[in-house]
Amino acid sequence: YQEHPYRWPTIGKVPEHVSEASLEEVKAFYEKYYAPNNAVLVIAGRVNISETRRLVEKWFGHIPARPMIERRLPTEPPQRRFQRRVLHDKAPADALYLAFHIPSRVDADYYGVDLLSDVLGNGPSSRLYRRLLKERTLFSAVDCYITGTIDPGLLIIEAKPLEGVSLDNARAAIWAELEELKTNGIPARELEKLQNKVESTLAFSELSILNKAINLAFFEVLGNAELINQEVHLYRRVDTATIQRLAQQIFVEENCSDVSYELPQARPLVVS
Repeated sequence: YQEHPYRWPTIGKVPEHVSEASLEEVKAFYEKYYAPNNAVLVIAGRVNISETRRLVEKWFGHIPARPMIERRLPTEPPQRRFQRRVLHDKAPADALYLAFHIPSRVDADYYGVDLLSDVLGNGPSSRLYRRLLKERTLFSAVDCYITGTIDPGLLIIEAKPLEGVSLDNARAAIWAELEELKTNGIPARELEKLQNKVESTLAFSELSILNKAINLAFFEVLGNAELINQEVHLYRRVDTATIQRLAQQIFVEENCSDVSYELPQARPLVVS
């Protein structure tokens, strides 16, 4: 990110962002944002409605509303060129991260992008894991996931090459898989398998009352808690053509930021 606040970790980018914050700054932030009219409260489970209302009034009713702050965040400009950064850090091993800009959580293409990340990195049968870790034994770990943020986010591929595998070869192997996906797409059976997995995951997550409450609150923040009941349908309506189209749009060099951690090369031992 160049402009959007997502470029800052929530807790701060460096320790000084926390240690140098004054008590007045923390209080001002709290007073500005932590207000009942800027919150979503979800109470789930077998509850008594009248008693629940009484308790909500008891604990929250005395807190005054505050002026609502219009959410006016800077828009992240489209990335127009490939970016690479090599870090020679005290990492335990070489590592490679490829980040691609993707649509927001509320975009119509979000569900297709989520499934696209599953094609590449969801479980032992996913393409990157099966082909590059199991079959070609290039990596000790490889994964693909999305940030799923309200504003446009990232699809991230992370990989840990095995000892003896150069980062250049690791990078080339991943890009070859992305190009193959862009050219040939995926068979319908592969997509159906992933959609089945998503549906079962969503169903089992609803067995937990806590998860149900969290999901309802999240969808209300997105604009409508009822959208939670449409998720399975939205995943199911993604077809193989959509997966291929999104791969062709997202997996291009000018949309990619490449960060690698390289271990410093060991100096040859000199015996005097």
